Amino acid sequence: MRVIDIAIEYDRLGLTPDQIIDAHPHLTLEAIHDALSYYYENRSMMDEEIKKRRDTIKGVAQKIETTLGDYTI
Repeated sequence: MRVIDIAIEYDRLGLTPDQIIDAHPHLTLEAIHDALSYYYENRSMMDEEIKKRRDTIKGVAQKIETTLGDYTI
């Protein structure tokens, strides 16, 4: 699991470290705190990456919507 994924679950989705562990039982509380520490030390860089990924996803979704047009899935 990547630091960015943990940061998104914690900072954007509002999950607590315990909830993240519940969702990903292979992680430890120490690993969660290490990841969050790295995130906060590099927050501007990581937030830019999160924004870039979100924009990419929005672009793909718009292309799919345009391609499908009136088709219903």
